[in-house]
Amino acid sequence: MKKKIVSIILAGLMISLSACTGNGGDTRPASDNTEVTDTSDKNGTKEDNTEEVNTEDTTEQEPYIPVPGDVVDGIVLVDTGVKLDIPDNEALNFIRDMKMGWNLGNAFDAADCNWLTNELDYESAWCGAKTSKELIHALKEAGFETIRIPASWHNHVDADDRISTEWLDRYEEVVSWALDEGMYVIINIHHDDDVNYMYPSYDCIERSEEYIGHIWEQLADRFAEYDEHLIFEIMNEPRLKGTDMEWWIEDIDSPQAQEALDCINRMNQKGVDTIRANGQGFNLSRYILVPGYAASPEFELNDYFVIPDDPAATAENRIIVNAHAYTPYDFALNRQGTKVFDIATKKGTDDIDYFMKRLYEKYVCKGIPVLIDEFGALDKDNLDSRMQFTAYYVATARKYGMTCCYWDNNAYKSDGENFRLIDRTSLEWVFPEIVDQMMYYCTERE
Repeated sequence: MKKKIVSIILAGLMISLSACTGNGGDTRPASDNTEVTDTSDKNGTKEDNTEEVNTEDTTEQEPYIPVPGDVVDGIVLVDTGVKLDIPDNEALNFIRDMKMGWNLGNAFDAADCNWLTNELDYESAWCGAKTSKELIHALKEAGFETIRIPASWHNHVDADDRISTEWLDRYEEVVSWALDEGMYVIINIHHDDDVNYMYPSYDCIERSEEYIGHIWEQLADRFAEYDEHLIFEIMNEPRLKGTDMEWWIEDIDSPQAQEALDCINRMNQKGVDTIRANGQGFNLSRYILVPGYAASPEFELNDYFVIPDDPAATAENRIIVNAHAYTPYDFALNRQGTKVFDIATKKGTDDIDYFMKRLYEKYVCKGIPVLIDEFGALDKDNLDSRMQFTAYYVATARKYGMTCCYWDNNAYKSDGENFRLIDRTSLEWVFPEIVDQMMYYCTERE
């Protein structure tokens, strides 16, 4: 090493000396008559007779092999393991064809906006934008095959639960735009979870069944002639709202829990019976979504959740189990929770594997369809992690024979639940990188 350093120093000195000689810098003795050969070309440029040295590193580089969690061409790599056997039946093929869904959240589901004087303003009261035909087209163009259009009804009914014609007309207009695009559309009863309308307790069960019956009588009649691309979801997240059991039941065998679970089974059955009783158009063969307590997978995986009987249906297996899962909770829905989801270190992946595998084992592998029609992850200024989460979630759901619908409420700058993917006014995709993960992994891959 010392010799090398010295050589470099000497070379530097030689360059310095050469630079000091100038035109009169010939240092030969005057008596030296040795002929000097001019090696300049016609342009006065000296020939460089120094042998060229190859300084490139010729060490053979090992090829780069991507691993799960790496991003290649904008797509997060996911390895879901061995491909599972998904029964080949009409219902599970229907779920597969729904591919990827998106929620028109905080629009028609807005509720109790008592400051409004025009009921049609409810549509934009929470989300700040009126739904346009161009928005629906943009969703289809992006690759979404399914749209869920939640709706709350109690602010738009009279004393006999008759829905306002003006409100129902506007709702049908938006639903028809999506159906005209060839999309699958989910309609439901959303934020009507109140003791005056529907609530899972024995004190309220009679009124709950009455209300569900009245609403679905009207919806089944209005939408009867729309084909099977239109799906009816009985209700959204039925639960003991306002109690310490609202989102989680610690003791499922407690009397209050058992009462709530029984009431939810009865409410689902009432909705199915009402839709089939209509008997018109496609209502005898239409797919119907039913939730368990709070639409939580955990409360659809116990023996207390009962899939409704459906003897009036003219086709088999038309009841779909409907789940909502913002999992893992601390990453996806808890604003004070972690911002990190990482496939390479399995941070967060086990929670997704756990609940999806159990849904597969209880329902899908037995031929019963399952749809996760709400999922997503809060924007915590953590785009990379949300890309990882979305890729893993959608890829795993497809592995287990399920389809997902992303919850988008058009919120983007509050301290609450910011889930916006697309600006509903400008139609700009705010997070196209997340959409890319959905579109890549919702497609069947060998």
